[in-house]
Amino acid sequence: MLDALAATAPDDVRALTDLAGQARAALLAAPTPPAVGEAITRAYAGLGDDVPVAVRSSATAEDLPFASFAGQQDTYLNVVGAAAVLDAVAAAGRRSGPTAPLSTGPRTASITARCGWPSSSSR
Repeated sequence: MLDALAATAPDDVRALTDLAGQARAALLAAPTPPAVGEAITRAYAGLGDDVPVAVRSSATAEDLPFASFAGQQDTYLNVVGAAAVLDAVAAAGRRSGPTAPLSTGPRTASITARCGWPSSSSR
């Protein structure tokens, strides 16, 4: 998938949309590493009983002067319970965003390519 993404023109929206769908499916199918799940569960439990929280994917380069990724992240509000938080983390694509190993949106993938950022590394 990374080779296909690297070979896709930044303005080939159809191909980027297909690759973005494949990337999101692969990310959602991947299990959460046990240590990560345990850390999330412990941190959530430390907040108290059934505290509503927000889960948001993020990126290190969301709002640059030459490339804005505003609106490209996933946000889940009023998430209650450790299991629901873990599900929301998975649904947020774990590491989505412009510099994630697999950009999960066609616009993000296009901007990443136009900026010359490799799709196989994080910044």
